[in-house]
Amino acid sequence: QVQLVESGGGLAQPGGSLRLSCAASVRAFSIYRMGWYRQAPGKQRELVALITSSGTANYVDSVKGRFTIARDNAENTVYLQMDSLKPDDTAVYYCYAMVMGVAYWGQGTQVTVSS
Repeated sequence: QVQLVESGGGLAQPGGSLRLSCAASVRAFSIYRMGWYRQAPGKQRELVALITSSGTANYVDSVKGRFTIARDNAENTVYLQMDSLKPDDTAVYYCYAMVMGVAYWGQGTQVTVSS
């Protein structure tokens, strides 16, 4: 069983920044992909960003140039640096990891962007 523990959500003003962290309970070398999804009220969960074990990153178009995903294999952790936040970024953000062909999810952390 893989556990993903998220931290770093909260309230930010438009144009502000937040940094999300997700620590995995397994060695990073066994995690093919890690990343973040989000779900806003009344909407489906959507991909935000993913990063492979080799460091290849992909982003949804709406966050390109504003969000940066990174992983620290030594710490089994993935980060999401969110800059230039917009009210539309308000959602519950979920950490995701693909381990040995099985998808795992964190419990979610709330991000609210409001003045």
